[in-house]
Amino acid sequence: MSKELRTALGCFATGVTIVTTRYNGRDYGMTCSSFNAVSLDPAMALWNIQKNSHSLEAFEKSDGYTVSVLSAEQGDLAMHFTRGSHEERFAGLEESRLDSGRIVIPKCVAWFDCDLTQVIEAGDHAILLSNILEYGSSKDSTGLIFERSQFGSIQQLEKVA
Repeated sequence: MSKELRTALGCFATGVTIVTTRYNGRDYGMTCSSFNAVSLDPAMALWNIQKNSHSLEAFEKSDGYTVSVLSAEQGDLAMHFTRGSHEERFAGLEESRLDSGRIVIPKCVAWFDCDLTQVIEAGDHAILLSNILEYGSSKDSTGLIFERSQFGSIQQLEKVA
C-alpha cells in the first residue's frame, strides 16, 4: 500500500477494540479498529485480520470471538495488545470470562460475544463475519477513537469546539 493511501485512510476515525478468542486452551487477543455492525436483525458484526497474522488460525478455527470496545482511558492497553506474545498481552489483566470461555476486557465501554459464521477472503485480509450472541455496554465512559495515527475521544473533540 502506498504511503499516500495509508495517510488518506488514516483520516477516517474509527473505534478501537480488542478482539479475543480461546483456541486449543489458549487465549488470543489483538487490537482492532476494523470492527463494524452488519445487521440488527439478525444481530451481526464483522472485523478483519491480515492474512499473514500469527493469530489468524486461532480466530478462524475457534468457535467465535469477543470484541471489547475500549474506553477513552485505555489507549495504553490498545498499544499493549499490538505486540508481544499472547501470554504477555494477557499477563496482569483482570480476568473476566463469558460463558463462551472468551475474555472480555475489563472497564471496556461495550462488548460483543460472537459466533463466527463465515470467513471471507479480501485482498491481504480475511473478513470474519459473525452472529452476535451476547453483548453489554456501560454509560459511565466514552469510547476510544483512532485517527491519523493518534488516539482520542469525542469528549476531547467537544472541548475544542
